[in-house]
Amino acid sequence: MTTDVKIPAALASECGGARHLAVDLDEHATLADLLDALARTHPRLARRLRDESGRLRRYVNVYIGDDESRRLQGLDTPLTGRDVQILPSIAGG
Repeated sequence: MTTDVKIPAALASECGGARHLAVDLDEHATLADLLDALARTHPRLARRLRDESGRLRRYVNVYIGDDESRRLQGLDTPLTGRDVQILPSIAGG
């Protein structure tokens, strides 16, 4: 199964300027499996997404289909062929 991952402009430099990544995964893959695959191919991006314990950084939101992963099963959320979009929180003031 190929999962399309949409990368925001703010993180594109961490994966060679790509705004979309196609990641081949097992049909039963979870969000954690996807992030592990990204870590193998784009380690700089991976460090921006997860902390040292492997959890999503608090300012990173990952949408699976139309749902934010934290409202689903977090890193254990099955992808089941849905597209993934990474959105870092933007703070300002």
